[in-house]
Amino acid sequence: MSIKKQYLKSKPECKVSFRVAKADAPDADTIKIVGEFNGWNESVEPMKKLKSGDFTQTLNLETGKAYQFKYLIDNSVWENESEADSTAPTGIVEGEFNSVLDLN
Repeated sequence: MSIKKQYLKSKPECKVSFRVAKADAPDADTIKIVGEFNGWNESVEPMKKLKSGDFTQTLNLETGKAYQFKYLIDNSVWENESEADSTAPTGIVEGEFNSVLDLN
């Protein structure tokens, strides 16, 4: 799993590229990035599956914020990003955490 950030000079946005390697989700058919930036909408467009079996997606997100998110694998398994900037309690289940993407 990985995240790459490219801050835009022309506007207060950051191009954030998410990648989930096949090794991290070997049996996955679909992976979605679900979080604060899309209202935790589980119906978002899934990440693109590459020929290598990796999944990738790039989102343009507003800077100056931190966003909680998780990966939703095959609409049933929630996973955190191992390279997230930090984690935060979900506030729903004690001991459960979300990944945090910091664009401050």
